[in-house]
Amino acid sequence: MKPPKRLQSLIDEGLIDTVVRQLMSGKEAMVFVVRCGAHTRCAKVYKEASKRSFRQAVDYSENRKVKNTRQARAMAKGTRFGRQAQEATWQNAEVDALYRLAAAGVSVPKPHNFLDGVLIMDLVADEHGDAAPRLNDVLFTAEQAQALHAQLLVEVIRMLNAGVVHGDLSEFNILLADSGPVIIDLPQAVDAAGNNHAQRMLLRDVANLRNFFGRFAPELLTTHYGHEIWDLFQRGLLTPDVVLTGSYTAPAGTVDLDGVLVQIDDARLEEAAFRLRRDT
Repeated sequence: MKPPKRLQSLIDEGLIDTVVRQLMSGKEAMVFVVRCGAHTRCAKVYKEASKRSFRQAVDYSENRKVKNTRQARAMAKGTRFGRQAQEATWQNAEVDALYRLAAAGVSVPKPHNFLDGVLIMDLVADEHGDAAPRLNDVLFTAEQAQALHAQLLVEVIRMLNAGVVHGDLSEFNILLADSGPVIIDLPQAVDAAGNNHAQRMLLRDVANLRNFFGRFAPELLTTHYGHEIWDLFQRGLLTPDVVLTGSYTAPAGTVDLDGVLVQIDDARLEEAAFRLRRDT
């Protein structure tokens, strides 16, 4: 196919040889299958983040570093330069997270290059060598659902031990490769220690996994792995081989009403995002 303009600079640099086809187009990026020498990979071409809400951007970008105070002021004012800086920060967050998580052994696509707003990474393939499907597009038996749920909890733990919370983990951004589930789409990844919303996002990620796989294995719907994982993480006891119980008893204390209201608000936002992803 004719190369898109955004990929031409990578062809000129010799990072891509040919563009095979478009794989998908979402609200944040377009993804193309490309050939790089003897390898078939994918190129993620980022779009402008005009559809992200201000509140979500603030939550996800908390504690992310920018190059200088001029950028920080421009981002706070929402100027054109500030929006460009914000978009660059958003894109770099995914690139940094992918390199960090791949080095930690997390099941994510291996990144290779990032240039001019285009990320080159491994193509996640199924047993036939074709692009792997999303979990949302696959039906499972109860046994398969339980096994995949357990595998993904281990990946969540590995991510957390690497200091990263996905922040938007669901059946829509996990691919089922020949080797098992692969986690994708990380521009909203947050620092587990440096972001005040990290715990809430971790709990939501794990709840999304529970609710999806609970469709096939209803016994998962009564589990509380998110709270258990975060509690172990805070106490320095979280390892990939830890034996989880799925049970958690919150310590006695006063009710955090503000926190409850925030969680209700998050649930509404997540439902709206789910409907948007489902309908696109």
